Amino acid sequence: MEQIFSTLQIKSSGQGLIDITSFITKFIKENKLKNGLIVLNIMHTSCSLIVNENADRNVLKDLEKYINSIVPFNSYHDLTKERNEISYKHYQEGEDDMPAHIKTALTNTSLSFSIQNEKLMLGTWQGIYLWEHRFGNNIRKINIHAIGEIKKNIYN
Repeated sequence: MEQIFSTLQIKSSGQGLIDITSFITKFIKENKLKNGLIVLNIMHTSCSLIVNENADRNVLKDLEKYINSIVPFNSYHDLTKERNEISYKHYQEGEDDMPAHIKTALTNTSLSFSIQNEKLMLGTWQGIYLWEHRFGNNIRKINIHAIGEIKKNIYN
């Protein structure tokens, strides 16, 4: 068994979902991982990692619309058909800051996957996404820790 540590950097351009599945499959291929486990950990508190459908983009749009409806930016939420204020105390980095932290808490900061026969084990319609919760451009870092068998070169 071998262990591999790496960091993947992804540039985001505001709120939204970025499909990172190809980066992970490329990492597996480049490192010749045959069988094992890969753990992804986002190194930030205002974005997250999720697994969701990769076939119909409307699924992702609806997911974003839903999370934005339950975690408002403007610090107001209609809880009983009256306007009730949720007053965020953490707002120093902008109106998107505290909502981004809440969205991260409701989703995932770490994911793990099996690798079998050099293949990332995902369902037919699944993709891995970095979900940016902030408005601005960011460089996001994902720590990768892979443990497993390395494919041996036939000439060794």
